[in-house]
Amino acid sequence: MMKNRIISVLSACILFLGVTAMNAQAAENALSAKEQSLVSISALAGKGDLPNLEKALEKGLENGLTVNEIKELLAQVYAYAGFPRSLNGLQTFSALLDKRKAAGMNDVMGKEASPMPTDKTSLEFGTENQTNLFNREVKGGLYDFSPLIDYCLKAHLFGDLFQRDVLTWKDRELITVGILAGIDNVNPQLQGHLATCYNNSGWTKEQLFQYVEVIRENLGDATAKNVQGLVEKVVQK
Repeated sequence: MMKNRIISVLSACILFLGVTAMNAQAAENALSAKEQSLVSISALAGKGDLPNLEKALEKGLENGLTVNEIKELLAQVYAYAGFPRSLNGLQTFSALLDKRKAAGMNDVMGKEASPMPTDKTSLEFGTENQTNLFNREVKGGLYDFSPLIDYCLKAHLFGDLFQRDVLTWKDRELITVGILAGIDNVNPQLQGHLATCYNNSGWTKEQLFQYVEVIRENLGDATAKNVQGLVEKVVQK
């Protein structure tokens, strides 16, 4: 009788530890509330849906994003969706902060970007950052056809923006796929950045499928279906 009780207790302990480990693994592979807000804000800013963007911005602040992190995100929008979307997003955020301040709410500003090193140009930093991010030197083809766009990508996007440490590269890639999801007919770029998220930036398969659900919540089923198909291609490869 005692032996059976001991076996039962041990079995229950093993089951408990197994469930606990599974729950811990699931939590590790889930997007945090802050990360989900990075996706929501990026997607709505990229689409230009300002009424819903304001709601997402407020939720982002409540989920722990700082003012400077959100400003950094909205500045990055220009590189993928253009200055009008970026400027409209920043104006929406500025108005929201004024409204919250008038209501007596004090939002956390957060860290400022570290000073840019002076030993290299933006182009040099950008070339290094782009190569490290994609694990290869990006050149040839379209970049030979248009040296100007090659310069802009390297110097402005991967130099001036990615060199700033208010956000991590991992966060910036999640932001990028959020922005691109809100733009029509950019599947080659979206799939390429999803592959970078999965292969180089440390986002897991589970997190990318959760990203799809955040897109569904903010941009609707049709957009989410398109994004899910691209995520499936990436993780299958």
